[in-house]
Amino acid sequence: MAEFAASPLEQARQFRAAKRAEGPFLDALTALQVDKHRHRPPAEIVARLAAVTPRAAKTRGRTPRLIRQMRMRGQPVNSTGTQTEDWTVGYLTDVILTRDTWMHRSDIAAAASRQLTLTAGHDGTLVADVAAEWAQRHGQPCTLALTGPAGGCWAWGTSGPSYELDAMEFCRIVSGRGSGDGLLAIPVPF
Repeated sequence: MAEFAASPLEQARQFRAAKRAEGPFLDALTALQVDKHRHRPPAEIVARLAAVTPRAAKTRGRTPRLIRQMRMRGQPVNSTGTQTEDWTVGYLTDVILTRDTWMHRSDIAAAASRQLTLTAGHDGTLVADVAAEWAQRHGQPCTLALTGPAGGCWAWGTSGPSYELDAMEFCRIVSGRGSGDGLLAIPVPF
């Protein structure tokens, strides 16, 4: 994905290949990227990522307004792909790619049985964004108390259910990596 973000030519190549593939676009794009690097040893992947990341951040921030406004039809909101919506390229680059990369960090830590180090400033900002979008998507009054370094407390309206859980667990649930009841069943795209 960093290579995709670093080069408009690579973006176009990957975009065309993913559009030709079966299934949801982002799943096809991810599969394409994994297949390209599947054979590489971990140290080489880390070195390549370190080399391309500065260019990716710079290029991603320069996406032209016309491109950012382009619509992407039928993007999956839930993990099963049964709920879709249209996104702009700007929403994809600013929100989804940031959340997705951040959540994969959590996935990798869990798979490697490593403790995930979280901060209020960085991780808390992403969690707050997810919580705000979750509330906007369900549109119901509720309170949400998320614990841990990335947590926070929010209230929307003056009544409704109250939820208290770990911030990362909340994100795992609304991303489709876990399951929740009530308003926690409302997905947020990652």
